[in-house]
Amino acid sequence: MTAELSPSPAEPPQDDQAYLQQLGARVRDARTRHGLSRKALAAKSGVSERYLAQLESGQGNISILLLRQVSAALETPLTELLSERDGHPIELTLLIQYLEKLSPKKLTQARAILSSAFGEQDPLERRHRIALIGLRGAGKSTLGRRLAESLGVHFVELDDEIEREAGVPASEIFSLYGQNAYRRFEKRCLERIVEHHEHVVIAAGGGIVNDPPTYELLRSACYTVWIKASPEEHMQRVIAQGDLRPMTGREEAMADLRRILAERNELYGLADAIIDTSNKTVDASQEELQNMYNISS
Repeated sequence: MTAELSPSPAEPPQDDQAYLQQLGARVRDARTRHGLSRKALAAKSGVSERYLAQLESGQGNISILLLRQVSAALETPLTELLSERDGHPIELTLLIQYLEKLSPKKLTQARAILSSAFGEQDPLERRHRIALIGLRGAGKSTLGRRLAESLGVHFVELDDEIEREAGVPASEIFSLYGQNAYRRFEKRCLERIVEHHEHVVIAAGGGIVNDPPTYELLRSACYTVWIKASPEEHMQRVIAQGDLRPMTGREEAMADLRRILAERNELYGLADAIIDTSNKTVDASQEELQNMYNISS
């Protein structure tokens, strides 16, 4: 026996009626795309053919649970059916469905390809916010502070802002709340920085590239520079900063470092510019960064 819901006894207001007609048209279009008759959709969704007819004609005041069954049967996101915007062109609908199947990493790559092909905000228009990305030990903090000082702008260490927001050290955020919570803090802090600083130099955390929405925000709001170094120099600099943990199981730590760099190489490579600090003095790297900024300006 199929699930049913009695039609609404009263005529809905005009705005509601228009919305129900729009909803009905979306259901009908989705059913047509899947090559389903109304009878076949009724059998697949468990909603009676009679009520599907009312829904498609814009007369059905259907419950959200029944509509959820219909959307599942049509393999169409419920949000797409319920949207108050005009319907997407079929090409956009198919593109969205394709993109939803991609991994976060491939989504970032797809965005880069689309931006390259169809244009995005000119990097020169983002030059007043400089964001340095890369793994710990590459020189982001040192170079970022020097660049900010030379430009007379504010320098922000994103990890410090996250710790202030959470009220605990970064390591405790992970242990207490988990990685997803850390990423929420990170995005919230970045949004605030972008909102309040038109001119700023930001040193971002090494893992920001693994969170597509936050990395997209960073790249759309800032001129991004990948501060790059060899795995050996990363290791030496971290140890020089007083962190002796890599000395324990150094071989394993180096293997992990190489793996992380390899996994993030393409994502870091989406930056607007790249500066390799390997085998260079801080002064030489700073000069290169300063020249890069002067050229981009």
